[in-house]
Amino acid sequence: MSSIFLVIIGLSTFFVGYKIYSKFLARNIFDIYDKTVEAPSISMEDGTDFYPTKKHILFGHHFTSIAGAAPIIGPCVAAYWGWLPALLWILFGTVFMGAVHDFGALVTSVKEKGRSIADIASFTISNRARIMFLIFVLLLVWLVLAVFAMAIADLFVSVPSSVIPINVQIVVALIMGIFLKRKNVSGFLLSVFSVTILYLFIWVGSNNPIALSNSMSTVSMKNIWIILLFIYSSIASLLPVWVLLQPRDYINSHQLFIGLSLLFLGIFVAQPQVTAPAIRPLSDPGVPSLFPLLFVTIACGAISGFHGLVSSGTSSKQLERLSDSRAVGYGGMIGEGSLALVSTLAAVAGISLVGHANLPSVGYVADLDWALYYDTWEHASQNKAAAFVLGGGALLMSLGIPEAFANTLMAVLVISFAATTLDTATRIQRFILNEFGKASRIAPLSNKYIATLIAVIPAVMLAFWNVTDPSSGASKQAGWVLWPIFGASNQMLAALTLMVLTLYYWKKKKPILPLLVPMLIIMIITFSALIVNAIIFYKNNTILFILSVLLIALIIWMVYEGINMIIKLKNHT
Repeated sequence: MSSIFLVIIGLSTFFVGYKIYSKFLARNIFDIYDKTVEAPSISMEDGTDFYPTKKHILFGHHFTSIAGAAPIIGPCVAAYWGWLPALLWILFGTVFMGAVHDFGALVTSVKEKGRSIADIASFTISNRARIMFLIFVLLLVWLVLAVFAMAIADLFVSVPSSVIPINVQIVVALIMGIFLKRKNVSGFLLSVFSVTILYLFIWVGSNNPIALSNSMSTVSMKNIWIILLFIYSSIASLLPVWVLLQPRDYINSHQLFIGLSLLFLGIFVAQPQVTAPAIRPLSDPGVPSLFPLLFVTIACGAISGFHGLVSSGTSSKQLERLSDSRAVGYGGMIGEGSLALVSTLAAVAGISLVGHANLPSVGYVADLDWALYYDTWEHASQNKAAAFVLGGGALLMSLGIPEAFANTLMAVLVISFAATTLDTATRIQRFILNEFGKASRIAPLSNKYIATLIAVIPAVMLAFWNVTDPSSGASKQAGWVLWPIFGASNQMLAALTLMVLTLYYWKKKKPILPLLVPMLIIMIITFSALIVNAIIFYKNNTILFILSVLLIALIIWMVYEGINMIIKLKNHT
């Protein structure tokens, strides 16, 4: 199978989805050309969180906030089952589910003055649903914060050449933010200059790797990085969006476009053959069930509940006009789908170009290929994003880019977007805690500094708390052990968001099938995954089993509230 053929199929699907399907949604359901709707970024502007932003800059924030490490890690792990299931789920999930979810959450939040989906649930379903939604989101975001901090720390230690460019990027973004505040300065020219500086320091970093200390253990270095990252995300989340959030994300969006372009160009130049089978024989011993695990392994890159939090948490407060929501919401998800597509191709085709590598699971290997990389499920899970860094690096090397620079560039891509998600998620968690404080009448949660501390401390605990991994019996950080729960819970959050949107537009007498069908599919898939996880945890880990059961109970209750509202509406009509 030619990798070029898969690229053409994938990008064509995304193009048609944006040109045709998003236009249908915009006109027939979301009504984004309603000029009577004033964006909350204008009506509620405060210079910190509510701030009107040009479409291309906001696209950069939204795109890079949703496109964290997950659309890279998920497809790289899911390639274990072969290339066809991952590809189909990414393409159809993105066009008909993920992009619809992100677009709808953004538009609806703008129409409701920047309120979160959880808050919108209070009058769409019930106030009880709002409280449960908020609790569910709080638990989910704490896990996201912990896992992304650990993932970045792992990469800083394993790829020390990434330390210099990542930290320089923060400084450059701060300077860019000051200049962007001046309306007469070209954002594009500033971004070009900033990206040029970033790539210069990628070269500097590739020749000057920085480790915290040669005398420290790997674990100690990772722990220090985790602490530093949470300090950074706390400060960044409190700054006005124009100071760091917007300019850094704008830089990262251009960086991602360049990275994606180089990777796709590398595929056309190197023309690697897809060495993975279309579908791995599921009868082989040790192969986990394709259903429902594939659909929660690839969350970001197909559909992700976290995206709804970004859409209704930060992006809706910066959207300048409602009509921009199509490019930002639907277009941002198409961008993430493209990242998931190239991550899959790096894993199933680019990996065959790698001459040598040090894999986290097996150590040094020569002449890497799919069969060696994905020999067992455990190894695939341990290697995580290494397939993207190595396979993507090999594709860049086919363009004449030196190996050290190529691998550093790939690592910087992963870290940049993970870091973007980290401080965006911290800001969102502050918003959610503020809302929870209002709903539960806990006044201290309205204070942004107290809310930020509460947003971070449980995540730090998850990063440092070691528990027994039920699959291997080894002691691991709780965040990594809980990751399977995150995958299912994240998808369930997407289903619940789609439930809120379905009821919201049903009340407005809009066609709801494009919302209802994805909601039902995702709800069935993810509820099945949560049950599977609960059974596994019951046999191996009591704490995780109890947590899984609580999540299942919470979901059932919210679904009940939704069904109850449907009955009331039908009886009323």
